Amino acid sequence: MLFFITVSVLLASAQAKFYTDCGSKLATVESVGVSGCADDAKECILKRNTNATITIDFTPSQDVSSIETEVHGVIMDLPVPFPISQPDACKGNGLSCPLKAGEKANYKTTLPVLKSYPKVRVTVKWELKNSAGDLVCVMIPAKIH
Repeated sequence: MLFFITVSVLLASAQAKFYTDCGSKLATVESVGVSGCADDAKECILKRNTNATITIDFTPSQDVSSIETEVHGVIMDLPVPFPISQPDACKGNGLSCPLKAGEKANYKTTLPVLKSYPKVRVTVKWELKNSAGDLVCVMIPAKIH
């Protein structure tokens, strides 16, 4: 019995990831990466006055002609919109729209972590969506340092 518990704990820790899916309805999230953040981290450290790169590999379940990016910083359960320079995910983010159902897509963008940002713990809610709903929705716990 102890053997099975040990194996279960090891498998669970091997599957650990720093992000959680918050309602990806129109795609399957394969992986998420944030520069400087290990897969098994409890939170990502975002250093002020640097750039952070996020990558999301996903497979849409239907053909997609357009995708908008929405980013919120969630502090004490309050989502605060985060302005991004290019909300059209199909322009300059590694995606070639239209996307075909069942074909893996690779989204990648870089954003500045401004020196003026307060040193705070925040959950980053990153959404890729279209008029039908969320393709991708991930929550990334982070600490601005």
